Amino acid sequence: MSKTPVTIITGFLGAGKTTLIRHILAHAGDRKLALIINEFGDVGIDGELVQGCNDAACPADNIVELANGCICCTVADDFLPTIEALLDRPERPDHIIIETSGLALPKPLVKAFQWPSVRTRATVDAVVALIDADAVLAGRFAPDEAALAAARAADPTLDHETPLEELFEEQLGCADMVILNKCDLLSDAEVAAVKAIAAKDMRAGTSIVHASRGAVDPVLLFGHAAGAEDDLDSRPSHHDGAADDHDHDDFDSFIVQGGDIADPAAFSAALLSIIAQHDILRVKGFASVTAKSARLVVQAVGPRIEHFFDRPWASGAIRQTSLVVIGEKGLDQDAITAAIQNAVTGAELG
Repeated sequence: MSKTPVTIITGFLGAGKTTLIRHILAHAGDRKLALIINEFGDVGIDGELVQGCNDAACPADNIVELANGCICCTVADDFLPTIEALLDRPERPDHIIIETSGLALPKPLVKAFQWPSVRTRATVDAVVALIDADAVLAGRFAPDEAALAAARAADPTLDHETPLEELFEEQLGCADMVILNKCDLLSDAEVAAVKAIAAKDMRAGTSIVHASRGAVDPVLLFGHAAGAEDDLDSRPSHHDGAADDHDHDDFDSFIVQGGDIADPAAFSAALLSIIAQHDILRVKGFASVTAKSARLVVQAVGPRIEHFFDRPWASGAIRQTSLVVIGEKGLDQDAITAAIQNAVTGAELG
């Protein structure tokens, strides 16, 4: 039996990985897909967002969520049993898609495909790195070099990149394809500037695609036959040769819950103010809106926020506002929680 191809989709928090997967499912054609979705927070937001997108291509039983931790740190405990279970099914999927956490390093996951029980049955067709072009242009992954140099001079132990810069380099350096997403927010000249920034950390020969809202033809994503698990040496990592060197202590994640809101626009405006005040990297989740049967999806990346109704609350589901907050270490969880809950209360009043 031929090996099942696997596409690993990586990219920082809010780059648009779930939106890309929703697009893939909607245009899957006759492919029978399986998804493994990994999230840093405790609440499975991304899995909920892809449920029902195309049940013919990817039924609910073919969607597996690995929450509360990055897959790169839990390969043996979480990932390997999951991929083995998918490969053991009487009818294997035609293609497996893995959405990593936005904080995950891709190389340890690729290396897992060398595991004896997996390597004879599955292969990494491609590693796809999704880039939030607007965030790159805004300097999210490129700190003030002068300030950083001064800090390193004052503290010699600061001999490595910032956590965001390192993740950006790791994800690009492992990729077979790079997608510059959210290009609709930029001019042609700005897109070209982002492409030049990304190219510094990309491997020679890596293809690059421009996209808006994750709209990429699956034909471009599938069929690379990269065999990435046999090509690890060409995929540089800051953690090569280090044992258990990687952790996520540089980032915090927690959940904020509240009741119904009456005015999504007012809530979004309040949330944007909170994000700016506390330099929050990512907020995502669902809100319950008064007199609405559908749940409200809330997605925020830095200074950008969007909200939309996706589908009715499931029968028996607890209607509430539940948001995952992610940021660099040191977030004031109590203050942020109180501020968001106050925003919910304010929006309750309409």
